Amino acid sequence: MADGQPKNGGRRNHSSASPFEPVYGYSRAVRVGNRIDVAGCAPIEPDGTSTPGDAGAQAARCIAIIGEALEALGGSYADVVRTRMYITDAADADLVGHAHGSAFKNVRPASTMLVVPGLIRPEWKVEIEAEAILEK
Repeated sequence: MADGQPKNGGRRNHSSASPFEPVYGYSRAVRVGNRIDVAGCAPIEPDGTSTPGDAGAQAARCIAIIGEALEALGGSYADVVRTRMYITDAADADLVGHAHGSAFKNVRPASTMLVVPGLIRPEWKVEIEAEAILEK
């Protein structure tokens, strides 16, 4: 079990294009049973560059990464029960909130938005994580 996978096969990990996953030892998302936890998603493009634009554009990219991870593990936005949004400037709350609302307005998960002093890359304005429970 050195790779973190249990012997019973009840855990599935999903990796993405993040250059940090193999170095820092984490997965984009993990599914155990009917629960999916999606790690903090930063605005990273498939080629590893940062998403350009304002906090709203960056949040939309973070949410797209969450959607890709959920789908890879058998879930969808509709299964999300909790999100956490980390922003570096309180003035961006409305932009990030609207991006969040475009994906989750009908789901309305429990959600928290926090202002933090900074993220790993200085150009990042937002990072978002999610938790989902599948009813299947």
